[in-house]
Amino acid sequence: MKLASYKSGRDGQLMIVDRALQRCCPAGDLAPTMQVALDDWSNTAPRLQEHYERLCRGDHSETTDFDASKCDAPLPRSYHWADGSAYVTHVELVRKARGAEMPASFWEDPLVYMGASDAFIGPEDPVAAESEDWGIDFEGEVVVVTDDVPAGTTIEEAAEHIKLLGIVNDVSLRNLIPAELAKQFGFYQSKPWTAFAPVFVTPDELGNTWDGARLHLPLRATLNGKLIGAPNAGQDMTFDFPTLIAHCAKSRSLISGAVIGSGTVSNVGSKDGSCCLAEVRCLETIRDGRPSTPFMSFGDRIRIEMLDHEGTSVFGAIDQRITPFEPSRG
Repeated sequence: MKLASYKSGRDGQLMIVDRALQRCCPAGDLAPTMQVALDDWSNTAPRLQEHYERLCRGDHSETTDFDASKCDAPLPRSYHWADGSAYVTHVELVRKARGAEMPASFWEDPLVYMGASDAFIGPEDPVAAESEDWGIDFEGEVVVVTDDVPAGTTIEEAAEHIKLLGIVNDVSLRNLIPAELAKQFGFYQSKPWTAFAPVFVTPDELGNTWDGARLHLPLRATLNGKLIGAPNAGQDMTFDFPTLIAHCAKSRSLISGAVIGSGTVSNVGSKDGSCCLAEVRCLETIRDGRPSTPFMSFGDRIRIEMLDHEGTSVFGAIDQRITPFEPSRG
């Protein structure tokens, strides 16, 4: 099934959306919000599925046209957001561009950081920054959402805890990153709110494109109408989602609604293009000695979307403008 959240308060109103992303109906008393549904998923999901099937058949009595502009993130805020860097070829490329060696451990032990989950933003909400000098970049990623995951869960067990999938724009402020990482304490200011496509989908909706660990479809990133890349999310993913989940749950349990990100989707050699400008710039640096593609500017429009083999949008599109914000400094 496919689920969205219309904007309503801080946690949204859970909506059931048909397969074609054309019609929807409120989940109502079944689960007023996505978090409520996830907290009792084993009981709530079958009941939501019944309404979804009726919606797709066209015999549900409470339907309206689905409007992505009304959408918040499907899970407007989460107790846990852990983002990986599962496409190690991307990390290798970035380090090569700056002349840094690649530690062997990067191929064996996942890179993960905790991001800001107190608020996620919707598919058409603007990306706001104080200055273009911050190096505004998009990052197209796949995410999974879990139920409760006990501490010490194995990779084999972790796959059963994946309940929903989605795609995100994990915005990065590239020019703030070096100073933060130099402190050896991780990202903070350089990782603002993450934007989500309109809907989450259950694994069964993805057919054979989902193998239980990786999603084998291209992720398209288009900037100002120009396709930047469409790398396949199922290729060159060094650490699959069960591995990332088991890594995150090594020393503590994960609570229902935990969102686990893949990191920027990237294929070896980037023959199908890139899902972030940083990678484009690294390739230029390796080829030409310096980057020529700028980061995003105010007014730019970024669209991120995943299409199935028939060309149909799976999750709906992230479609955002880059806008300035005025800082409040008293």
